[in-house]
Amino acid sequence: MDKNKKWIDYIIELQSLAQAGLTYGKDVYDQERYERIRQLSAMMMADISNKPVEQVEGLFCNEVGYQTPKIDTRAAIFKEDKILLVQEKNGTWSLPGGWCDVNVSVMENTIKEVKEEAGLDVVVKNVIAIQDREKHNQPIYAYKVCKIFMLCEVEGGVFKENSETIGFDYFTKDNLPILATEKNNEEQIQMCFDAYKAGEKWKTYFD
Repeated sequence: MDKNKKWIDYIIELQSLAQAGLTYGKDVYDQERYERIRQLSAMMMADISNKPVEQVEGLFCNEVGYQTPKIDTRAAIFKEDKILLVQEKNGTWSLPGGWCDVNVSVMENTIKEVKEEAGLDVVVKNVIAIQDREKHNQPIYAYKVCKIFMLCEVEGGVFKENSETIGFDYFTKDNLPILATEKNNEEQIQMCFDAYKAGEKWKTYFD
């Protein structure tokens, strides 16, 4: 195991224990100890990731309650055996998607993200995969992420300029552009092609 990965796992566990303690602990002195453990975990993560501690605290120590993974949804949309990818502002490409908002379901979030990033109206047909992000994507984040890939079909809509993407296009599996690999990599795109080809015979993949 990569040494940094091992230490990141330790730090994540420390933060989650501190967060649970802050939620369920009753003793005022224990609360102070849990808060200090949380601060130390953020400082350690900042040191290992070379990021400002304030940024790490904002991402890593911003929740309350029992710590659970964040949910990221991704939509796989096909046309003439090509997959739709949206272009990020940095020039890389990804499946339309993003964090699941607290007031919508996974399916609703998938539909919403496609509309926002590609301007298209879609229906969700199938769940392709449910993945533990850190088993597939780099870099490793300070928090756990559950990625859900959905097979979708277009019903209408047109692309509009937005705050997240600068365009979209369809690509064959043998001619993919530079991917935003922190969001989706070649292995995941290939998995989406496999699900599309298999149709109703596809069995949802999960880690």
